[in-house]
Amino acid sequence: MSKQYLTLHTVDQAHPTEIFSLAPTPTTLISASGSSHLLIHSTTTSPTFPLVQTLSNAHRLGCHHVTTARGLGSPGNTFVSVGFGGETKVWRCDPEQSESDKWSLYWTLPTPANKKEKGDVWAVALSADEGYLAATTSDGRIHVWDLEAQQKVQTYETGASAGGGGGGQESNGGVVGSGSFAMAVDLSRDGKFTASGHENGGVYVFNNDAGRMVYSLSGLAKPIRAVAFSPGCKRLAAAGNAGIIAIYDMQHGEHVANLSATGARPAWITSIDWNDTGEYLLSGSLDGKVRVWDVARGVCVATHSETESALWCVRWLPKSEKALAPGMGKGEMFVAAGANRSLTFYREATGS
Repeated sequence: MSKQYLTLHTVDQAHPTEIFSLAPTPTTLISASGSSHLLIHSTTTSPTFPLVQTLSNAHRLGCHHVTTARGLGSPGNTFVSVGFGGETKVWRCDPEQSESDKWSLYWTLPTPANKKEKGDVWAVALSADEGYLAATTSDGRIHVWDLEAQQKVQTYETGASAGGGGGGQESNGGVVGSGSFAMAVDLSRDGKFTASGHENGGVYVFNNDAGRMVYSLSGLAKPIRAVAFSPGCKRLAAAGNAGIIAIYDMQHGEHVANLSATGARPAWITSIDWNDTGEYLLSGSLDGKVRVWDVARGVCVATHSETESALWCVRWLPKSEKALAPGMGKGEMFVAAGANRSLTFYREATGS
């Protein structure tokens, strides 16, 4: 059985360059591109998704990742952005300010003084309570920051010093930062796990309470561009250049399923996202296709091909308490963006 999603609205040429990342809050969508500005669109006031704030010159060389806390009940008051210049910035929302001034810079993460800890930040993930940030580096490490204390509280190694089944602690004499480029990261919504995906196809899961690696997952030999924990924290999805979404069980670290499109050479998958119930996975790929997957059945239930250009990010939008316009239901919505520089919003055809 397929599901129907309709194209609701497209914000044409939303950015002057390719859009690389999207991050939703309960009321807005933050988008980042190769330009220096970050844009914030309202997602609850109008079906045209109006631009409500521009953070000018946020990243001089452009921005490749933005992230917000996910899940029902997430505050929606913080987002983090990472620029091509290597800077990582934390932004906070002040609800007392006017719509065009709500978001402002809260803190810029310090660059490491120790040469051994060099390695540009790449992917980032924010905890559900907005208290912690996980950030990957180009040399395979994952740093965890306490945003209130403004200090680093953990570093996980994935290189020679990590060890096969333990590791993950601060290195003591090992080869610091000798791991493969960490291209993706996620924090489970219960705060228990951190997962990272790497250029060599490795997927690692760390227990945050114990501060060590618990799983080194196999199944995909090509670069991993996205990892995502299910809302219930029982599954981990990973995808990338293999064109396959691998599903892992978090109780035992087992590879339990693959989701793949038909065709001899599936396109690279650049982005994945679970819906709030954990029933469906959203994926975007280099061939411009957005797919919705029924995880339990292991099948694709909807495909959209609005563009032939690469999609760099797809995200479900949090469900709104009210319909965006008369006659519209309150079903699920998602958004896709990429090389065509536009934001395309979709809605469930029969949601109420």
